[in-house]
Order: sequence, then C-alpha cells, then structure tokens
Amino acid sequence: MSNEVFDAIYQRRTVRNFEDKPVSDDVLNSVLEAVRWAPSWANTQCWEVVAVTDPELKARLQQEAVPKSNPAHKAVGSAPVVLALCARLNEAGYYKGQVTTKFGDWFMFDLGIAAQNLSLAAHSLGLGSVIMGLFDQDKAAEVLKVPQNHELVSLIPMGYPSKVPSAPKRKSVEEFCRQNTF
Repeated sequence: MSNEVFDAIYQRRTVRNFEDKPVSDDVLNSVLEAVRWAPSWANTQCWEVVAVTDPELKARLQQEAVPKSNPAHKAVGSAPVVLALCARLNEAGYYKGQVTTKFGDWFMFDLGIAAQNLSLAAHSLGLGSVIMGLFDQDKAAEVLKVPQNHELVSLIPMGYPSKVPSAPKRKSVEEFCRQNTF
C-alpha cells in the first residue's frame, strides 16, 4: 500500500541533528496549521504552542531543563526552532466543568495527536523533529513563562535534518492486535 499519508508514516524518523538553516515563517505556519487541524476531545483544541527561535532561550532550555542523558539534549540548542506544546487544563475530557473520563483530563491524548500531526507535516515539508518528554517540564515552563492552568507537555526541536537515522525494528501487527477480545 502506498499513498502520501502512508509514505509519510513509514518514512518519518526521529531527527536529532539539524543543518544550520532557519525555518521560514511560511514553513513554520504550515506545520502549525497541521496542529490546528488535529482532532481533539469535543473540539476543545486545548493546545497552546510556544515557538522558540531565540538562541538564548533555547540555550536556557537546554542547560536548565534538559538532562545531558537525554539523547535530544544537543538538539534543543542546535535546532532552528523548538516547539513547546502546552495544554490548557480542565478542558479536554470535561463536560460542564466535570471530568468525564476514567483517566481525568484528556489533554495528554489530544497533545499526542497534535504532536503526531506536527511531526508528519514537518516531515512532508522536508523537516525533521524529535518529540521530547524527558526534561524538567516545570523548569522549562518557568523559562518560557507558561501561565498557571497550563501544562508544558513536550518540547519538539525541529529543523532541516543533517542526518536521518534508519528505521528502527517494529513489531508485527500480530504481536499487538487481538481479535474481538484480549
């Protein structure tokens, strides 16, 4: 099976090495349009994105919030743009102010979908990205002045790849799919 969507899914990789080439506003806005069109709980669109291009802010994020043990540590400083995906709390998964899911606030699910849209759109435009979760979210939120009632969920360094890794081994469908019951 081959079409543009499947090709993007199969070919997109986690990229941690970037060329020293800026991402234009037009290209960045195209990526953000993909976030805009991500599905969300009751169309709450609970995401907020901080596009970090200032070298000093990227350096502070790298030094103060990302441990050196994180394989994407260097990417935070070297990527032309770092997208900080934040969520407005108490919206996704709520109805009339009351949480309606077993799992509480649904923002992690919605931001996961938005991050996937973002990374596939970036790939389709010749960009690479890495979706980061291993960092001090509270310290990064402080650096980026994320307001209360918001949660910084992920940092996504993005730019033109200088190196694209090969595909990692994947499980077969038979290894994770059950028919009718578990």
